[in-house]
Formats: sequence, structure tokens, C-alpha cells
Amino acid sequence: MGYAKKKTQSAATSRAKTPDVAKRSQSGSKSSSGSIWQMEIGGSSQKTVMKRVEVLLFTSELADLIEAGMTLGQALQALANQGEAGSAQKYVCQDICDRIVRGETFSSACSHHPKTFELLYVNMIAAAEAAGAMVDVLRRLADHYERSDSMRGKIKGALSYPIVVMIFGVFAVVAALVWIIPKFEKVFSSMGATLPLPTRILIGMSDTLINWGWLIAIIVGLIALWVKYWKNTPSGRFRVDGWKLRIPLIKGIIACGLYASLAYTLKTLLMNGVNVLHALKIAEETCSNAVIAKALNNARKRVTDGTSISGPLAASGVFPRMMTDMLAIGEQAGDMISSLEHIGSRYQKEMDRNIASFTNALEPILIVAIAIVVGFIAISILTAVFEVSATLG
Repeated sequence: MGYAKKKTQSAATSRAKTPDVAKRSQSGSKSSSGSIWQMEIGGSSQKTVMKRVEVLLFTSELADLIEAGMTLGQALQALANQGEAGSAQKYVCQDICDRIVRGETFSSACSHHPKTFELLYVNMIAAAEAAGAMVDVLRRLADHYERSDSMRGKIKGALSYPIVVMIFGVFAVVAALVWIIPKFEKVFSSMGATLPLPTRILIGMSDTLINWGWLIAIIVGLIALWVKYWKNTPSGRFRVDGWKLRIPLIKGIIACGLYASLAYTLKTLLMNGVNVLHALKIAEETCSNAVIAKALNNARKRVTDGTSISGPLAASGVFPRMMTDMLAIGEQAGDMISSLEHIGSRYQKEMDRNIASFTNALEPILIVAIAIVVGFIAISILTAVFEVSATLG
């Protein structure tokens, strides 16, 4: 009783320090992470959302502490004490600990932080509470997050290189058109020679950018804002996610990553006693691709009618035949978990091969693109020089 009373007093003190943040968290509302409206008197903001890597470390350390003999409340309090003042770890761990002291379950306490603990995490914890296997489930969750973050990191790493090269290339071309080409234009104009067509095109591009660059920047900015808004609409997101699965070179990386992530998610849920319908619902809500999420939604409706999972997924046309055939074999053998493990492993390896192929193919493509741009600028200037030299001669 004394321990609980001390915890309750600690929780009250914590809520007194950050009343707005605690009130939003207790009501389950969508609080904004690190918002300027949550600034403390000292000037430091109270972070309320843990990053994925922080959730991974939290899950792994919580499993270690419970396995070492601590109770859940003691382990959470220890993790809260490790966090720095104002950190998301300290806030989230302390809030969950206080809720458990007040009688809530661990899964219910986690559900009050939906931006930190996704639906898969909450349902896995609920299954662990029902089965009494908290440490095992926490280990599986840590493995799931680590595997998922590894795949995301590989995909981002593969796609970031061409983006960075393109950005620097655009800046280099703009700099040449704004500062270098005008100097050549003055020299050619002073000589009064007739310039060849490539040179006139290049000078026209330079004049347009110098005189109307501000208007071009405004138009590009407005288009970017419209695209960003359109991408957040249901139809826009569905269209963009569909393109991601069809764009050459990129589709092999993104699609295989999504298939592997889906297989591992379903496997992790089914291993912990979550029924198929609920597992499909969780996979649908945690999927980052709207096209695949819609296919999962349709499959879940068909499964309600008694149909197998593999049939509706194959009929959607979104998933490869190999994946649905492997899933069908698992259903027939009554061992879907093993089939999902094989599917996840297969597409994770295929994603790694596609990343290697993408990297190897990207270098010559970028070299050719840069050579075309630089060659056009060089030819435009050199032909003008030769033309002026011939006129003077």
C-alpha cells in the first residue's frame, strides 16, 4: 500500500508539472509531439512520443528487467528513472507505470499512446497478458521492430542516393545559368556574331531564369504544396502507392519490402494467439501502402464468409503468385506460421538483391544524365566560340 501510495503521489506531482500534456494523454486524444504549446517554464519542451528506435530499446530493456526478476511496475519505474527530464521515454514510462498502479492493464496503458505504440504492439501485449508469456512476446516484438527498421533503413538508403545527386545536379545547373552563362552572353554580344541554335537556347534559358526565376519558384512551390496536399487525400495516397508498386527499378525494392513486412507481421500476430481476422485487421491498419491495405480489407471480408486468405489475396492482383501459392500451401498443411516465415525470408532476400541491382544500374544512369546536361552546356558554349572565331577570322 505504501508503495502504491508513493507511486500515486509521484503521478500527481508529474501531472501537476505538465497538466496539459497529462490531460491529453489520459483522455486518449491526439496530442501533438513536441508542440510549442507544450513548452515548460524552463524553455524545454516535453516530448510525448517515442521514436521507433526508442520503442525498440524500451521493449528489449523491459524484457531484460522482467526476466531478471522485477515486476512490471518496478521495471517501468526503472526505465522512467533512466530517461532524461523532458524526454519521451521518461514521460511515457511514468505515465504507463502510473496507470498500472491505478489498476489498468499494460496493454490498456499502452493504448493511451497510439503514436508511440502502434496497434500491433498493443494487441501483442494483450495476447501476452492472456497467455502469461510477457517476456517471450516482448522479445518477439523487439525482433519484429529490429527487422522492420532494418528493411526501412535499406530502402531509404537505396533511394536517398539518387535524390541527393539530383538535388546537387539541379543546383549546379541553376548556378551555371545564373552566374556563368550571362558572362559568356556579354562577350558574344559585344562581338556581334550570329550565335548557333544551342547557344541561343542556353542563353534564353538563362535569361528566363534570371528575369522570371521568382515566378518559377512560386509556381514550383505551389505545385509542391498541392502535390503534398493531394498525396494526403485517400484517392491521392492510393494513386501514389499504386505508382510505387509499378515504377521500374524502384518497384522491386518497395514491393518486396512490403511483402516481407506483411508476412512477418502476420506471423508475429498468429504466433501469439491473435486470430486470423484480427491479424488481418491489424496488418491492414499498420500497412504503409494503401493499395495493399485495400487488398487486405477485401480479404478480411472474404475470410468472414469462410474463404481462405490466399484466395482473396490472389484475386486482388496485388500480390505475386509465388507469395499466394506459398500461403495456400501453409493453409492446406495447417502451418501458416512456417509459410509466413518462409515468405518473409524470401522477399527480404529478394529486396536485398533488388537493392544491389538498383545501385549497380543507378550509377551509369546518373553518369549518362549528367553527361547529357554538361555536354549540352559545353557544346553550346564551344560552338559559339568557334562561330565567333570564324567570323573574326
